[in-house]
Amino acid sequence: MPKPLRPRAGGKPRSTPRKGADLPRDVLDDLRRSTRTADQRTAETQLRRAIELLDRGDAVGSIAEAEKVKGLAPRSAAAREVLGLGYYAVGRWHDAVGELKAYRRISGRADQNHIIADSLRGLGRPNEVVSLAEEELRAKVPSEAKAEAVVVAASALADEGRFAEALAFLGRARTTDDVSEPYTLRLWYVRGDILERAGRLGEAAGEFRRIVRHDSGAFDAAERLAHLA
Repeated sequence: MPKPLRPRAGGKPRSTPRKGADLPRDVLDDLRRSTRTADQRTAETQLRRAIELLDRGDAVGSIAEAEKVKGLAPRSAAAREVLGLGYYAVGRWHDAVGELKAYRRISGRADQNHIIADSLRGLGRPNEVVSLAEEELRAKVPSEAKAEAVVVAASALADEGRFAEALAFLGRARTTDDVSEPYTLRLWYVRGDILERAGRLGEAAGEFRRIVRHDSGAFDAAERLAHLA
């Protein structure tokens, strides 16, 4: 899939602690509910290690640790989430979908729908993406997650040549020229990419130009702007 259009998983599940920190209370409660008392300390240590490795970019190592946690606590939402993010990071789309759907089912949360959706794009199933994005947009999730849901849904529509629908979906994420959060720049980049693919070159250049105005090193926006010019 086109790399610039893929959401960045971030490498961390919701409420992930910083390296070396204790696990959040909700994660500890989740593990303790789903792990035998004798295995709880081991599961906590392995999950902390899995998160730290994922945060450092070692997805393979994180997967190995998270699989151990899943073996001890298959009903742990946190274990399934971390494992799913690890699989996503190494391109194991089918496994990522399975684990993150389990996470969603156990936790009742839709905050990783954009990762499920992008994995489905990787599996060639774009028709399932928009509904997942819609669900995430209705949920109480961070703005960045909602922006990523918009990105992946618009990208899936563009993959099918449905450029007008893709641009309309992007319009559901409100941005302003004087705000440049990282996810805002991504929204502008994806809009520019889709506009260029749709043959609307002047408008595409405008999107890349405002990215460069905020961050000249973001993505390959400067190179694409130069090419269009």
